[in-house]
Amino acid sequence: MFDLQRRRFIALLGGAAAAWPLAARAQQPSKLPTIGFLGSQSADAISDYMRALRQGLKDVGFVEGETVTIEYRWAESQVDRLPMLAADLARRRPAVIIAGGGPASMTTARATASIPVVFMVAEDPVRLGLVASLARPGGNFTGVNFFSAELAAKRLELLRELVPTAARVAALINPAEVEVATANRRDVEAAAGTMGLQIRLLDASTRDEIDAAFATFADERPDALFISSGPFFSDRRVQLAHLATLHRIPTIHGSRLYPQVGGLISYGASIADAYRQAGVCAGRILRGAKPAELPVVQSSRFELVVNTYTAKLLGLVLPPSLLARADEVIE
Repeated sequence: MFDLQRRRFIALLGGAAAAWPLAARAQQPSKLPTIGFLGSQSADAISDYMRALRQGLKDVGFVEGETVTIEYRWAESQVDRLPMLAADLARRRPAVIIAGGGPASMTTARATASIPVVFMVAEDPVRLGLVASLARPGGNFTGVNFFSAELAAKRLELLRELVPTAARVAALINPAEVEVATANRRDVEAAAGTMGLQIRLLDASTRDEIDAAFATFADERPDALFISSGPFFSDRRVQLAHLATLHRIPTIHGSRLYPQVGGLISYGASIADAYRQAGVCAGRILRGAKPAELPVVQSSRFELVVNTYTAKLLGLVLPPSLLARADEVIE
């Protein structure tokens, strides 16, 4: 009897020992796929957009920290840091890199020709050389074209609607963001010429240069101001809104982020939706889709946002027709 019980006990121990490695392996988390994110700005500056990006990933079944890992690199609006950050991400060989904005996208293109990349750019990605075509990108790049520079004519039209007597318009451009600056110069000059407006281009790549540009308005007194697109000006939106109000210059921007901090008016694609679409695209690549065969997404949501309090400070009477078309009116 004792021997029978002993044999059963030994058999039980043997079975348990054999199960231990299986149980241990089951408890060890599998390695999660990694997404690299390269941002031209700071994390705080685009926190709302990043929530939209995570929502896009969630829409296709990926949750940060649970089913996917994201490694972030932020340039803090210092464009010269982007090559180092992009190279660092490329060395880590993530499953896909998401590049937020034109400067980050162009830098990533120079850093890797093999890692799948999802870009978000305001200009035509074919003209930038990122893809062969919108329908069939053809390489390791695809992404979202959220339009910005292409809307220069529309923004100038809105400025004229706000200030019907406007004849001279200043445009503030950051030459350090080369691709963005080139597109903005080309499109705003062409649009101004068509509309019969005199355009004065001013460069600014630092906080002090922004101050200096506005200081020239004391003598030149343009009728309105056009702020070009790009991450640097977006990060300086509070400064720009304050100076435009201080100098009493009606100013138009490309993103709702500006009216939210006191800017007068903005018109442009929904950047939050662009980030959401980028998250969806990255998720599809993680599931096996090839960038070469994923068509570039073109923004279809555009927003007109007006700050009526700023309009009162500037002594402007906003046309009822414009207010009726606005997607958001900030009072």
